[in-house]
Amino acid sequence: MTKPRNPVQLGVVGAAHGIRGELRVKPFTDDPMALGRYGPLFTADGRALTVASVRPAKDVVIVRFGDVTDRDAAEALTGEALFVDRSVLPEELEEEEFYHADLVGLPVFDETQEEIGKVIAIHNFGASDILEIRPDAGPTLMVPFTREAVPKVDVAEGIVHLDSSAAGLDHQKPIDEDAHPDPKARPRGPKSAGGNR
Repeated sequence: MTKPRNPVQLGVVGAAHGIRGELRVKPFTDDPMALGRYGPLFTADGRALTVASVRPAKDVVIVRFGDVTDRDAAEALTGEALFVDRSVLPEELEEEEFYHADLVGLPVFDETQEEIGKVIAIHNFGASDILEIRPDAGPTLMVPFTREAVPKVDVAEGIVHLDSSAAGLDHQKPIDEDAHPDPKARPRGPKSAGGNR
């Protein structure tokens, strides 16, 4: 078994579960139980892990890997991203389904067709998917990956379309220093919460 040439992340390992080597895994698959359906999973450094069993739990799945037999071995995997090669995944996706790997690197445009930046990662901290966007200057932006905030993704064209208001990125107006503005009225930074796309 060789390291994937075109890796697609299917999940990330959380904490050890129990003393027999089971692990809590946050799956990125539409069907959480499909985690072991595509053959062995690979860590970022190329280690192959064969899924022996998967069972559902709240917000995660409990996974037993064939060669992980005790808690120490399980704890050594905490935080590892899990990948398969793109070639083992279905080519045809449902509408509004995207592989994370297809979105990374795409330019992001707002409703005025101004480029905001490029997608550098997709995160899920428990509530929903969040796009991380790197602008040409300044800090990265965290945008909820919802239909409202991201109304259109065109993978074939290679473009992500954003609604600035729904994404929490309303353009800040210049502040008139002589107007003594109310600090509470100043625009806030990007929001980082949202529903599932």
